[in-house]
Amino acid sequence: MTTEVKEHAAEAERNVSGLTGRVLVCSGGRYESQANAQIRESIMDGWAECFGEENVTAVHISAAAASVKVLKPTIVFAIGSYLPESTYFGEVCREAKKIGAVTVFWATEDPYEQDANYRIADDFDVVFSCDRWGHNFYQRDRVFHLPLAASPKLHYMPIEENVEKTIDVLFCGVAFTSRKDIVRNLLPVLRNLNIKIVGPGWGELGIGFSDARIEKSQLVELYRRSKLVLNLGRSLHFENKRFVIAPSTPGPRTFEAALAGAFQVFHEDTHEIRRYYEADEIPVFSNRIDFENLVEKYLGDDEARLAMTRKAQARTEAEHLYSHRIKQALAVLQSEGFLK
Repeated sequence: MTTEVKEHAAEAERNVSGLTGRVLVCSGGRYESQANAQIRESIMDGWAECFGEENVTAVHISAAAASVKVLKPTIVFAIGSYLPESTYFGEVCREAKKIGAVTVFWATEDPYEQDANYRIADDFDVVFSCDRWGHNFYQRDRVFHLPLAASPKLHYMPIEENVEKTIDVLFCGVAFTSRKDIVRNLLPVLRNLNIKIVGPGWGELGIGFSDARIEKSQLVELYRRSKLVLNLGRSLHFENKRFVIAPSTPGPRTFEAALAGAFQVFHEDTHEIRRYYEADEIPVFSNRIDFENLVEKYLGDDEARLAMTRKAQARTEAEHLYSHRIKQALAVLQSEGFLK
């Protein structure tokens, strides 16, 4: 995470216990994805841990302004996408300001929609961006980097030493162009392994590839049955033509898979992953030779994989849950003078 939030994070654990208030979480654009809905649920859990479930309410954006009038929250916390024109945040911010509530937006789709951030840039007191590099491209003050995370309720699984690992290499996710390019490059290695590459667009690549969609509960079970889990970033840019911002921060799947006990091998073209996990927690590759070396080193070494998986899960529990992110956000709001 960036220096700003790191500094606030040190204060957060000490000071957040004294804070009280009511939080209204609003999101739910017309085209909200299932993944974004799950992130909303995870963020709700983080707020509940800090303020108590009775003080946290989630509403659809269409009902948010009316809910502000009734609930009179201390914090209005909007999350998700700011791209759809049908998702209008101005009204809820105006109602929040009438009662003196702090308004916060956590952009969970950066930098893929960055050209459209003008839709929320002037409405909220503070903006958090899930992408470290992308947060520099807002033309306003009080923009902070806040990565996404994992939820113990949704993603945690105990690590079982004796589970039979029937899948050598697993990947679940949409076959974006960049992901296909990476996987095609790895095919000489993958063809000799028992692989399961699942998600819309993969089926055309043949045996071991499927166009199926996987539910969260199925995915956690697949993690348990897999020796190596590929971590490949996405490349579906909706509105990112002005600055062509390259994604930097690992997506939420990184933290979720680590908490679920997966042994991940992370494809990178920067060193951003090392802001979150050490080399003995999540190894990285950037080309086929690197990947082949990881397969040779870890595929047959159950003890090494188990040790690294435990470390990655422990790191996630200690630093990368949504409760940690909410505390960091609260520390920022305190530092900026919005909360006492």
